Amino acid sequence: MTSTTRQTWLERTLIGLDHIAERRGQGESLPPHLATGTAGEDAAFFYLRSKGYTVVARRWSSGDVPGDLDLIAWQGVMLCFIEVKTRTARDMTPAESAVDAHKRTILRRLARRYVRQLPLPSAPSVRFDVLSVYLVPGEATEFVHFEAAFGWNENFYRDAL
Repeated sequence: MTSTTRQTWLERTLIGLDHIAERRGQGESLPPHLATGTAGEDAAFFYLRSKGYTVVARRWSSGDVPGDLDLIAWQGVMLCFIEVKTRTARDMTPAESAVDAHKRTILRRLARRYVRQLPLPSAPSVRFDVLSVYLVPGEATEFVHFEAAFGWNENFYRDAL
């Protein structure tokens, strides 16, 4: 079995198990917007794996800093902090526009905490990505991946998004 076939099988199995749990009333009872976000993060996880990323953390939080990092993954020697934005419709405002200056500040603060706790002799190269996921009913899932969407400083990639 090829790695792509195995990943597709795993993704479909997990989706099927989620549907069974929902039918039995044992699924997560999340508000619709949180359920959409979770579904988008799940889709993003499999998308990144299909692109060769090694995902090492999902929904990571430091415990003492508010917020979380949606996905943390390695792409070769590059450590990537990926913010996932999910939408169920294509409207005038793209999903990635929700990553404003305040959100970027929170993500940087959390990323610093994460990097400090790594058992490495020196800090790895880091990149901040934004991954927009469109889960439009009746359509194939669409991904728009902005690699290096912003940097450690606010002026680094001022107009990337």
